[in-house]
Amino acid sequence: MPLTSLFTASSAAPYAWSVLLSGAVVVLSIVPLGAARSQADFTMADMGAPRAMFERLPIWGRRASWAHQNSFEAFTLHAPAALLCVIAALHSGSLPNTAITAALLQPLLRLLYIGAYVGNVPPLRGLCWASALLCTGTLYVEGLRALLATA
Repeated sequence: MPLTSLFTASSAAPYAWSVLLSGAVVVLSIVPLGAARSQADFTMADMGAPRAMFERLPIWGRRASWAHQNSFEAFTLHAPAALLCVIAALHSGSLPNTAITAALLQPLLRLLYIGAYVGNVPPLRGLCWASALLCTGTLYVEGLRALLATA
């Protein structure tokens, strides 16, 4: 089975993959944070209050912590939008290509956002953040539009 067929197996597949990939980005955001904690001599004693060690993190590690926290925030907005599109696609068939593009582009933009945040590249970080948010907004609009059209 070609890789592309995973994303086109049904009209809902791109949106289900978007939820999965967005969740994976949240998990991957732990990697730079873990590296920063390692550099700050994280010990098992820090498990009692892991946020208390924030001041010991290098500045890039602090940005990694903020990027990690923001990843959860972005996921809580994006997952319902993608699931709305799953439901809409199951009820009405295919959604516009803009919705498919937005669904698959959002996790990539969020991954770039983490790199730009940790690497301290504010213009790229802002562009990735805004673009990913626009992708999420597009999913809400297209999902609602499709559901309202079937009502």
